[in-house]
Amino acid sequence: MPRWIRSSLVALLATLGALTGCAQQVPDVEPSWIDGWSPTRVAGIEVTAGPSGPRPDGPASRLVAENSDGGPLDRLALNALDDLQIYWKDRLPLDFGRPFDPVDRIVSYDSTRPTGQVCGIDTAGAANAFYCTGEQDTVAWDRGELLPILDRLFGPLAVVTVLAHEVGHAVQFRLSDAPAASTIVREQQADCYTGAFFRWVAEGDSPRFQVSTGPGLNQVLSTLFFIRDNLGTSFDDVGAHGTAFDRVTAFQLGFSDGPRRCAEIDETEIRERITQQGADQADDVDAGGADLRVDDKQNLTALAATLREAFGPASGGRFRLDSAACPGGLTTTPVTYCPASVSVHIDLDGLAEIGASMDEGGLGDFAAFAAVASRYALAVQHAAGLPLDGLVAAQRTACLTGAWAASIRAEQGRRLRLSPGDLDEAVAEMLAVDSLVAADVLGRSVPSGFARVTAFRDGYTAGIDACLANYR
Repeated sequence: MPRWIRSSLVALLATLGALTGCAQQVPDVEPSWIDGWSPTRVAGIEVTAGPSGPRPDGPASRLVAENSDGGPLDRLALNALDDLQIYWKDRLPLDFGRPFDPVDRIVSYDSTRPTGQVCGIDTAGAANAFYCTGEQDTVAWDRGELLPILDRLFGPLAVVTVLAHEVGHAVQFRLSDAPAASTIVREQQADCYTGAFFRWVAEGDSPRFQVSTGPGLNQVLSTLFFIRDNLGTSFDDVGAHGTAFDRVTAFQLGFSDGPRRCAEIDETEIRERITQQGADQADDVDAGGADLRVDDKQNLTALAATLREAFGPASGGRFRLDSAACPGGLTTTPVTYCPASVSVHIDLDGLAEIGASMDEGGLGDFAAFAAVASRYALAVQHAAGLPLDGLVAAQRTACLTGAWAASIRAEQGRRLRLSPGDLDEAVAEMLAVDSLVAADVLGRSVPSGFARVTAFRDGYTAGIDACLANYR
């Protein structure tokens, strides 16, 4: 499958809605977050749908940013930075026996105007946030373009997410006199530290912010999706941060396992875990860069072959290219699994809408194929005598879909195979309100995008047997 092309801001907003690659071999180990798994919990915390964002009664920060306009976005950023420093003042001594001194300098600038330099960086046109190491020890952000875009698309927690990442770099500087070996290690660690901070917020300890583990964390993960690397970026490149799948993975490691786990991320782990291509890997992209036609019968035949190869010939699940309802009116759009006939019904027109590129309002070819795979995964569960309805079945479905995705890595030699950006399309699908990848036979999705992505990754890393054994 070809690579995904970055969409415009408008298309991305439409894709993610109000919810607000060629993969590499990964270690065959059981993910840490499997322990104590529950369909109503996220890394041990109950899934909630309450308010997310600034606390109405939160105290105003007394921090001051150079060059600030005193506006609401700068005040939001300062409140975020204040809470971040409160968190790290406690955690750094607790986890590492090191003090966390407040950052020396805080700078706000407007990238739409010629406002000079920060840390030697010309801020005109620099729609960014960054941390300057060494004696500069500075956190800076663009209030002219970056913060307004983040706030408009994903809400105030998007601003907090970006600043938490930058403070993560300040943590790295305080932990070591020497930077990490590569950019991607530093960036993955910073995303992980961001997850650790949001765990603190989710547990209700932040004076100024709150986040629900359902829609609230979805906003945070959508932010990481938005600021992922462009396709074609190698993880070896200076400035590489990771794909959306990789960035969400790092965030979830921090949220689940805490700051010490973040500090363990190193070059060896990156080489084993990262799904982004390295400079020495062939770019598996078709000449035109367009998505495959998901309503093409030959492509669907190839998809069916990969599903039978992944789950075995006895897994069942005949494909029917129609939208006929099952007995009792069971229908999930645009793909339905019908237990009565042991068949997967595909509405080609509806599938084509999902499979369109994000520029065209869809989610991409892999998102559409994954939706079909999820309904086939119900046939696998049916054959195993497992329940097909309820949150456990929905989560198990996401896990099995991830296991299928791992089976079509390029080195497996399948006709359909993962290309750069495909796993990011899966993340986008699982952050959508009506995700089928993490839905039961009735189309009821797991309420937390965080939990959906976790289950998918469990299958991708640990395989089919782990899905069937752990999600019960």
